[in-house]
Amino acid sequence: MKKIILILPLLLILVATNAAVRLPNIIGSHMVLQQKSTVKLWGWSGPGENISIKVGWDTATYKVVGTRGARWVAEIKTPVAGGPYTIRIKGNNEILLEDVLIGEVWVCGGQSNMEWSADQGLPQSKEESPNATNTQIRFFYVPKSTSSTPQDDVRGQWVVCNPEAMLHFSAIGYFYGKQINATTGSPVGLINSNWGGTPAEVWTPEEIITHDPDLLSAAEKLTPAAWWPHVRGEAYNAMIYPITQYAIAGAIWYQGESNVSAHFLYKRLFTTMIESWRKAWAKNFPFYFVQIAPYSYGDNHINGALLREAQTHSASHPKTGMVVISDLVDNIKDIHPKLKKEVAARLANYALAETYGVKGLHYKSPTYASHAIEKGNIRIQFNDVPTTLVSKGGELTDFFVAGADGVFVPAKARIEGKSVLVSARTVKEPLHVRFGFTNTAMPNLFTAEGLPVNLFRTDF
Repeated sequence: MKKIILILPLLLILVATNAAVRLPNIIGSHMVLQQKSTVKLWGWSGPGENISIKVGWDTATYKVVGTRGARWVAEIKTPVAGGPYTIRIKGNNEILLEDVLIGEVWVCGGQSNMEWSADQGLPQSKEESPNATNTQIRFFYVPKSTSSTPQDDVRGQWVVCNPEAMLHFSAIGYFYGKQINATTGSPVGLINSNWGGTPAEVWTPEEIITHDPDLLSAAEKLTPAAWWPHVRGEAYNAMIYPITQYAIAGAIWYQGESNVSAHFLYKRLFTTMIESWRKAWAKNFPFYFVQIAPYSYGDNHINGALLREAQTHSASHPKTGMVVISDLVDNIKDIHPKLKKEVAARLANYALAETYGVKGLHYKSPTYASHAIEKGNIRIQFNDVPTTLVSKGGELTDFFVAGADGVFVPAKARIEGKSVLVSARTVKEPLHVRFGFTNTAMPNLFTAEGLPVNLFRTDF
């Protein structure tokens, strides 16, 4: 018995001594590291193991020591965009990472409209595929997974953009990355972490929702489904938390359809989710998102509009931006509009203007600014009209007015420069206006530069 007691410590020492340095899957060959940043390289090792790191863009040797918990992390400064480089990590074993680029890294999150690729029958992706060889774009696909606790790692690997890989990747993510790369000249790394049908609760840390009685009440009313999770925090724990040490430029997001029934809490939920991600990354990164598209949501004709309104209000949150896509719908009975390339272009223009400082882009849809009553008419003023408003196809559609009785009736509207004058013959003293405020409205009011005017109501 005494011999066994003496041998065990020796075995433990030998195991610790021979432990191998390991990396999470998000760190690997073909990855893109965020340029001009302090990035983290991290992983596991033996306790007390000495680890040295040499990177191809400078001559320094970075040294770290494995903790008692058998973990290690190194912070390394990255230069301006470029590459490819190698990274050599050496402890008791050696790991060589090859074809590493320095550039811009974006997370692509949300539900099915962000997830959709050529696998779901998107013709634009299939048409693009033969031209999708681009060594300056890299993909990391986070497989669908859930966990009741935050995880250390995700499955997956970095892949160089090629026709086959592009077919299985987020169409919006790919077209977004292509435009960022083409305009900035920087390599782009895209992390695809999304799941069709998921409400925002599953992408938000569980403890945050638990400590907010209103959000908790709404989360507990989510209806379980066969194809996606509904428990708060489950996707965040398994598909977001493991990558939060990986430096990024920002996030793009397309989600909201699964939260239509609880639209009244969506702004609080969504902005809370955004801030939880920023806290986890320890960076106030930009977060650009897509307003959900017109769609027939059952019997209630404005729940979808109310969710789009909540998204509009969310866009006032710091360092966020929303793109309107009410004109990019081919079938209001299909919750998955097929024109993803155009959606990606609007997101990319927003990022290029706000994050990368590209001048001359018209990237903001007009939003309601104010209204004034003028002798039986209501004049609407808008934000973000560069030159003038235009109608695409005849008289303006989807305007409604109401008087003191609160009954909204179809209205006539005409453009006067940057404003619109609205009236209804049956409403002599109009008080309120609604524009595009139904689930399926696809109004024909645009800027001369081609962006649709966002929905609004003055009676809230």
